[in-house]
Amino acid sequence: MSEKIFDLIVIGGGPGGHAAAEEAARYGARVGIVEKAQWGGTCSHRGCVPTKALLVCSGHFAALKKLNRLGITAGETGYDFNAIRRHRDQMVRISALGVEKSLKDAGVEMMAGEGKIVSPGEVAWTDPSGKSEVLAPRHIVIAWGSEPALPPIPMTPHLSSPSQAAAPPIQAAAVAAPLPARILTSDTFLRLATLPKSVAIIGGGVIGVEFATFLAELGIPVQIVEVFPALLPYEEEEAATLLLKELNRMGVQVLTATKVEAVHEGPEGVSIIAAKDGQEMELTAEYALICTGRRPRLDEESLTNLGIRHDRRGVAVDERQETSVAGIYAVGDATGGIMLAHRAMQQGRALAGRLFGDGSVVYRGDIVPSVTYSHPPIARVGLTELQAREKGWSVEIVRTDYGANIMARTELAPQGFAKFIFHEDKLVGATIAGAGAPDLIASLSLALTAGADLKTLQSWIIPHPTLSECLGVRLIY
Repeated sequence: MSEKIFDLIVIGGGPGGHAAAEEAARYGARVGIVEKAQWGGTCSHRGCVPTKALLVCSGHFAALKKLNRLGITAGETGYDFNAIRRHRDQMVRISALGVEKSLKDAGVEMMAGEGKIVSPGEVAWTDPSGKSEVLAPRHIVIAWGSEPALPPIPMTPHLSSPSQAAAPPIQAAAVAAPLPARILTSDTFLRLATLPKSVAIIGGGVIGVEFATFLAELGIPVQIVEVFPALLPYEEEEAATLLLKELNRMGVQVLTATKVEAVHEGPEGVSIIAAKDGQEMELTAEYALICTGRRPRLDEESLTNLGIRHDRRGVAVDERQETSVAGIYAVGDATGGIMLAHRAMQQGRALAGRLFGDGSVVYRGDIVPSVTYSHPPIARVGLTELQAREKGWSVEIVRTDYGANIMARTELAPQGFAKFIFHEDKLVGATIAGAGAPDLIASLSLALTAGADLKTLQSWIIPHPTLSECLGVRLIY
């Protein structure tokens, strides 16, 4: 085997690994990155990009219904799912190519294949042909990403032949074996060539409500089963309530405080056995879609052999993203926590800056914004009101309503609001539920990062007429 020396080797070409490698190379480090499957990782191929492309399509289709109100006649409307898929796939290709180009432009050595950590100073790289090399880096970054997690419930495949009769039901906490064909994860849903006739979604978190929005806007019957008492249990309660009303308006049946006990595949669909308030019920649909979150993808053998501290929640890291073994770091979904592409990217940038720059770029977990791309979307940064009160803080609330915003009314935007949480006059959290929320939250993310107080925000001059005027802070009540 030959040996190649690097300042940094990154294992994983998703958002966190990409950002760490590109930033380190721009600081002048010799950087290599190993990617086993697809450049851009889950975000480009199975998460952020393809799902948002689908939601753009369904959102435009749903918006056609408003055109008559604006004096525009659209005529007969419809959609072509094959064309929707082509748009989605094109966005995936553009995203992946963008990752490759930015890495090449930065001077990162890109290596397709598998990277395995042998020691703190050695990575074994095996390319797709089976050829192996030893890479000798000063620093190693783990960026393995994540995979769909499954609830520990029986999932029984359809018995198409007598020989299958003894096959046990699948019980899993993560994707370890192929699921029955009619039981999908967010990954496998994206492989469907035709739209389902109906879908039962298990899980009412971010992933579940985004898929429910897409399907319902295209007229597909959808049911959501959520074990918690409300959708989006970690967001502002009133934001989740607003979304629930909109999903109901679109025809989505939502069952909260409902526990799924088993999923059975039949010849033409699935049967879901669930319990609510002590009463058992059965739900049926053509497909079941499991949306119960994601879990870190871990190379357990390597972690154990190297003595890197970890558990099922991910690789343990300190505030510098360093693992329990000096010189080995981890970023993104592999570290657990909130699994967001922009969180992973900032971790990667901050790590590269500490190792090869002046350390001025930092990562703070308390200021990571999150977005649910439902219609209407929900965006938040910092604490919810409940989280702030649970700290024992005195809390002041400012709330503005989309109904008072002339651009929201002009654009026929659905109901929405912006909610600001203050503690001792300092902004500690904000939620926006409504049109434009994913873009509007960026300003409040900056305000929170800068430690903005009430006086500063009240002096903020916002152009008129704009939707952003809903961010104007005027009155506490």
